[in-house]
Amino acid sequence: MTITEVSEKFNIPQDTLRYYERIGLIPRVHRNKSGIRDYTEEDCKWVEFVKCMRNAGLPIEVLIEYVALFQQGDETIEARKQLLIEQREQLKKRIEDMQQTLERLDYKIAVYEQSVVVREKELRK
Repeated sequence: MTITEVSEKFNIPQDTLRYYERIGLIPRVHRNKSGIRDYTEEDCKWVEFVKCMRNAGLPIEVLIEYVALFQQGDETIEARKQLLIEQREQLKKRIEDMQQTLERLDYKIAVYEQSVVVREKELRK
């Protein structure tokens, strides 16, 4: 796949894909004889993984470390697992915080809705 196709498939700007490759967030993408990036299915899996992790809020630095460990081979499996466990715990905490915020917003909205109903009743009198 060309960078244009990958960009469209994952809704990621081409410049972002180039940046991800340059900083080691995704492994180097093979280039054809003309020097144009030729994304394989495996490359696309990396792009999808990184997009998912970034959408969840994982820091770029952590993902770069993960990719570097992955490229070192099976002897880094435990380190990769530990890194993912740490990130999962941080994500769970963020989700809890967001849930509390959502509950607070729901409460505030309910208060405003209640005050609108009361105000409308008063105006009808």
